Amino acid sequence: MTWELHTRAARELRKSRVDLSSTSVEPRASGLAPGAADHLAAVKSFYESARTDSNWPARQYRKLLAHYYRILIPPHASIVEIGCGSGELLALLPNQDVSGVDLSERQIERARHRLPHGVFHLQAAESLDLNRTFDFIILSETINFVADAQAVLQRLLRISHPGTRLILNYHSNLWRPLLALASWLGWKSANPAANWFTTEDVRNLLWLSDWQEVKVQPRILLPLPMLGLEILANRYLAPLLPWFCLSVFTIARPHSSRQRNDYTVSIVIPARNEAGNIAAALRRIPPLGKGMEVIFIEGHSRDNTWDEIQRNASERPGVPIRCLRQIGIGKGSAVREAFEAARGEILMILDADLAVPPEELPKFYEALATGKADFANGVRLIYPMEERAMQFFNLCGNKLFSAIFTWLLGQPIKDTLCGTKALFRHDYERIAANRAYFGDFDPFGDFDLLFGADKLHLKIVDVPIRYAQRAYGETNIQRWRHGLLLWKMVAFAARKLKFV
Repeated sequence: MTWELHTRAARELRKSRVDLSSTSVEPRASGLAPGAADHLAAVKSFYESARTDSNWPARQYRKLLAHYYRILIPPHASIVEIGCGSGELLALLPNQDVSGVDLSERQIERARHRLPHGVFHLQAAESLDLNRTFDFIILSETINFVADAQAVLQRLLRISHPGTRLILNYHSNLWRPLLALASWLGWKSANPAANWFTTEDVRNLLWLSDWQEVKVQPRILLPLPMLGLEILANRYLAPLLPWFCLSVFTIARPHSSRQRNDYTVSIVIPARNEAGNIAAALRRIPPLGKGMEVIFIEGHSRDNTWDEIQRNASERPGVPIRCLRQIGIGKGSAVREAFEAARGEILMILDADLAVPPEELPKFYEALATGKADFANGVRLIYPMEERAMQFFNLCGNKLFSAIFTWLLGQPIKDTLCGTKALFRHDYERIAANRAYFGDFDPFGDFDLLFGADKLHLKIVDVPIRYAQRAYGETNIQRWRHGLLLWKMVAFAARKLKFV
């Protein structure tokens, strides 16, 4: 389901506003341990008497946080901030379907005044009880002050749908002495007693609470304006020095929200000069899902590939075989044209050279159907390859791009150029709608899909496969010319994903 559909449903639920005057927070009624309940009561008391407005450094820092949240969250998505305070962060975001939760009645009243279009709830996060779901849930440093982080994360599952993304940002432990000094000097707003989590602590809490980490992005080297130096440091140095960043952003998705299901599948086979592989491809593709179709798209071949596709189109009784002729140039264009024509709920790419055996396709299907992945990415670099399956310089290039992509996307990507990939059609449609963000200049389609999936915070999971040498024809890749183009695309994507 798209953000727009979720947002439309949310608007129907927003017709009745919350009456804050009749809402109360009773920490001990939430089932917390005595120490945790006492902590929650102390936090509530602190924010009930906290100063009305943030000081200048805090406002500047919040503007920096909002900059990154605007990059991470589409403007049309529905969002809720847990521990929203007076709504300062929400007010800096363009979203209209906004909600906030806080345990301080005083802070909630200020949030309502600041954002008249928002809906605000007076509740403790540990006993959260809302009657709707959201596209994005924000925990902006709230995890530092909750009484029971695991209880909060488990409660958040109640307001999530399968496409919900949870975004947490919290302070790096490296900055703890500097922040203590800033508070003592009055440069930083005072806070109640805080929790201090490492990235591993957060990852473990998410796992215990049935959330799955998608990626981690350390941000912000200089939290305050310093004659323009903060722009240089935060945009260009922070991605290169992640260990020294003040704020760590973690993005997660519900782990158990999608039950094992059966889907229809479209298998797209781009074919250029692959006449000798067509019959074998059709013969070897195993049955997938509750129904599948095979789409051949022929790309200006010099041999009789098109004739072979048509001749073999009736070789799989009960499986629709569709034959398309490519309009554009390059594999990326062929995949996009075939995806536009596909009818399946899951879209798969199988290269016609059959270097990735068709018998491996069920692994990609299972990764999606069981909810383990939003995007299944083939990996050729684990199992031993046949002797001539990949040339030495190609292998070196693939390993280098793997390291670069892992850094770029914030989640492990072991093989960027394996042609076999799978994703849900509704996610591909969102990638296509957002394609202008990166541009349309990838002749292979691999980077286009990976960058697009990352921009949507899809969980990309590597699927190890056996890689064989081709039995017919020659590769269509020109190593050095195409390699230079790939480097240009990496540089462009780095500017869009990292140096922002």
